[in-house]
Amino acid sequence: MIGERIKSLRRKKRYSITELAKRAGVSKSYLSYIERDVQKNPSLQFLTKIAETLDTSIEYLLGEDNRPDKPKEQLDNEWAVLLQKAIGEGLSKEDFQEFQNFVRFRNWQNERIEKTESPNQRMEKKMFD
Repeated sequence: MIGERIKSLRRKKRYSITELAKRAGVSKSYLSYIERDVQKNPSLQFLTKIAETLDTSIEYLLGEDNRPDKPKEQLDNEWAVLLQKAIGEGLSKEDFQEFQNFVRFRNWQNERIEKTESPNQRMEKKMFD
């Protein structure tokens, strides 16, 4: 699924694999492996670079969002205050984006694990949490 979505967006932008790899700063061969589903578990760094280059979200690439373009959302006051406080404490845009991408990636991994667990494993996990 990830490879199909990357390939589709790449073609919409009329990028060759070589051009997308250069723009994103990733290996052309690794990108090719991802697109062909030879490699099915790309790194968070790879997904971040590709998503930014293709003007999409990591959620879309992972199949959690059906909108290929980044949604434009309003920022409520509580978020604005939290962000201003974090910025005041030295959090950079890059730090925030890295943390945000980490959370997305962790959630994606947890969902994949949950899908592969048996009902008994899930019940045992809940009992000991």
